[in-house]
Amino acid sequence: MQLIVLGSAAGGGFPQWNCNCPNCQGVRQGRPGLTPRTQSSIAVSMDGQRWLLCNASPDIRAQLNTTPELFPRRGLRDSGIAEVLLVDAQIDHVTGLLSLREGCPLDVWCTPRVHEDLSQGFPLFPMLAHWQGGLSWRPIALEEGRERVTFTVPSCPGLAITALALNSNAPPYSPRRGAPGVGDNLGLLFEDRLSGLSLFYGPGLGRPDDAVRELMQRADCVLVDGTLWHDDEMQRLGVGTSTGEAMGHLALAGEHGMIAELDALPAATRRILIHINNTNPILDEGSAERRVLEEHGIEVAFDGMRLML
Repeated sequence: MQLIVLGSAAGGGFPQWNCNCPNCQGVRQGRPGLTPRTQSSIAVSMDGQRWLLCNASPDIRAQLNTTPELFPRRGLRDSGIAEVLLVDAQIDHVTGLLSLREGCPLDVWCTPRVHEDLSQGFPLFPMLAHWQGGLSWRPIALEEGRERVTFTVPSCPGLAITALALNSNAPPYSPRRGAPGVGDNLGLLFEDRLSGLSLFYGPGLGRPDDAVRELMQRADCVLVDGTLWHDDEMQRLGVGTSTGEAMGHLALAGEHGMIAELDALPAATRRILIHINNTNPILDEGSAERRVLEEHGIEVAFDGMRLML
């Protein structure tokens, strides 16, 4: 299994276009230790030719143009992207589908709840139907009473994907904002049946439960939510009013934070943070918070990062 981190930042990217927090100001000034990042997305492949795109960020065009593995190879119109899988219906994970319209028809795997939001509140499915057949929905069958399912996708033979319902939140435009249900947010366990190795991916992880911990314990590598250092980080900086908990993201710091969750994993597990907000001090490689991560053996994902399992 091969994995490419196309984008490692949270919504808005880094720097965020309208933000002048210390991090964003520093990266614009070229301060050492601060690296620009695009919005969160990864691509997974078993053969290095056909790739499953997990989340289509608003930055997808720039991401594709800097990733040779996804360049057109086999004809005048082509792409390494064979299918798309969405872990939620958040704007920063789905808007890139608009930029992929020239590549329609395109198979998109998502839950019924995500499909509902993308057919009504943010109607990408009906909108893109006007481009060569648009998006073909491939259901991930999670619903009330069924919170986990394992399936395969045609582009990645030999890869088992387990989708697990997460405790997070629905998008701000969704009627279920503040009261999410099964299928609004997914964690994914990718298991390579050939190598026997696995990776857990959860960019929107609000409140880990025993089911999430079980999958993380099984994984050889975890690529998980690193959005905020403090739950009230945006309030502290005066750039927002939402807490991490309200947005569906578990903060890194604290007795029950993400660092503590990662510390509980087997020693051999590789731990990597993704979906990092522009305010998070871990984006500064020289920060005290970054040193804390290093002491705990936790890495910070970056655009273009490649993993082989």
